[in-house]
Amino acid sequence: MRKSRPPASVEFTTSNMSAAISSLVSYGNDSDSENESESNTSSDNVDPMDPDAMAHLKPLPCGQSMSLTVLNSAPEVAVKESVETGTHLDPSLKEVTHNPTFETLFAPEFGPMNPYKTQQMAAPRNMLSGYAEPAHVNDFMFEQQRRTFSTFGYALDPSVDTHQVSSTGFIGAVDEAEKNKGLTVFESGHKKSEKRKKIKGGDAEEIDNFLGPWAKYADEKDLAKPSEEEKKELDEILAKRQKKGRNEEDAPAEEKTVLHVKDMYDYQGRSYLHAPQDVGTNLRSDNIPDKCYLPKKQIHVWSGHTKGVSAIRLFPSSGHLLLSSSMDCKIKLWEVYNERRCVRTFIGHSKAVRDICFNNSGTQFLSAAYDRYLKLWDSETGQCISRFTNRKVPYCVKFNPDEDKQSLFVAGMSDKKIVQWDSRTGEVVQEYDRHLGAVNTITFVDENRRFVSTSDDKSLRVWEWDIPVDFKYIAEPSMHSMPAVTLSPNGKWLACQSMDNQILIFGAQNRFRLNKKKIFKGHMVAGYACQVDFSPDMSYVVSGDADGKLNIWDWKTTKLYHRIKAHDKVCISALWHPHETSKVITCGWDGQIKLWD
Repeated sequence: MRKSRPPASVEFTTSNMSAAISSLVSYGNDSDSENESESNTSSDNVDPMDPDAMAHLKPLPCGQSMSLTVLNSAPEVAVKESVETGTHLDPSLKEVTHNPTFETLFAPEFGPMNPYKTQQMAAPRNMLSGYAEPAHVNDFMFEQQRRTFSTFGYALDPSVDTHQVSSTGFIGAVDEAEKNKGLTVFESGHKKSEKRKKIKGGDAEEIDNFLGPWAKYADEKDLAKPSEEEKKELDEILAKRQKKGRNEEDAPAEEKTVLHVKDMYDYQGRSYLHAPQDVGTNLRSDNIPDKCYLPKKQIHVWSGHTKGVSAIRLFPSSGHLLLSSSMDCKIKLWEVYNERRCVRTFIGHSKAVRDICFNNSGTQFLSAAYDRYLKLWDSETGQCISRFTNRKVPYCVKFNPDEDKQSLFVAGMSDKKIVQWDSRTGEVVQEYDRHLGAVNTITFVDENRRFVSTSDDKSLRVWEWDIPVDFKYIAEPSMHSMPAVTLSPNGKWLACQSMDNQILIFGAQNRFRLNKKKIFKGHMVAGYACQVDFSPDMSYVVSGDADGKLNIWDWKTTKLYHRIKAHDKVCISALWHPHETSKVITCGWDGQIKLWD
């Protein structure tokens, strides 16, 4: 329905009537020439005597009261409402504050198309991923098609009427669907293969010829021989294996030794194993220093190893010599006092040396290396006395400290066993096989009647000597692997370097309980077996760490007292000299051994 503007009303009175007439006349005069000519011709045609023709120019008759005249002077215009079907709604609106009609909601969108809209975006969507038509699928049917698709790679096309099964009715691997004739997983087309036929076994009455259920299959082959090609391949593989085996059997490297000092014996015929008596401390006494102090500065560097140093050991009781093993496959013996020279180098391993251990007198020592050999050396002459192997990598080695058992030693192996050898016969005399991971440390306790072992299985086991069953097993869920263990000088405590960056203290007498009051923290060792040590008077605990620092804790308060940057790489071991108040020896993976005082 078309709406027009409300009529503009004009009120005329007698007083201004004449003004209105004159304005109408002037309106006619102001028009253009064409209009003028038209008006002239029209006025010529009008009869001047016709009263109706001039009625609009005459004044209205005056009366007592004037009536209102309504004049509609607005032109007819096609208005907005007539064009638009309803109230316009922005399609991007998420909320409407009034109730729109159906026509308004579903009216077409106005305006030009967005030229940048992709075909995917322009497509009608009723959800984020597209347009979903409501459809009902039986749970079983859905599962059947899903499994068929995951197994064979095809499924029925849900948009096609399923009654007309054809090649177009599948999606996915259509070729596979045609081959399987559209079978689903629940309609397996494979028929059961016929049972293999057995040779008939004769009559049950004949005992000798009756085969019964033990009869062979008709197509059974008794002997399987490889073809000629297969035989060639097998022979090659076997030859390779034998070669490998030979290489490993040939592995024991040739043992050599180099003496670095001019004279092996002094004027009295004493070798370098004799403890010096002119160094200011009595190296032969069993008395420990009364009070120990913190080492402050580096006073010497022993350099000679070309790769990282893995372990250092002081000469038993006197500590005047230092034995070091390295990843450059060499073992070196150094002087701790006087000129601090390298005395002798022992060469005899083909791979990195992992651990070393002196016997009680220091005349011999054992070395364990990654070439799977344990070797017994003479400290004085440098001669290799004997070698031992069980084809596994030894991770740690220890002589039995009892004087009457100096020919026996134990080694923790990579195959989870602790193996006990007799160095006189070269034979394995005992195996302790209870650990669940490679054995990292062996420490003798309780007057050498027992020893403690730790392993990659994060446990600590205590063994009686020569009894291959552990009598104590310590493993907590919170425990970590402890690849370095040291017995305190008074024999009461075991310091264990734990892989959660702390040093744990276990009692070394009877109970082997964890001392929860003594836990030393503040260093970073995770992943490295940094050796711990005690000061001789039991007032300090020292350890290296992964950053190459030497850490010193107070034993009583467990406070970290001092930290020295000792090495560029990992500081793998720290030893406090048993006769000195403040001398500490450290070694690191930078190949250097340092003396601190």
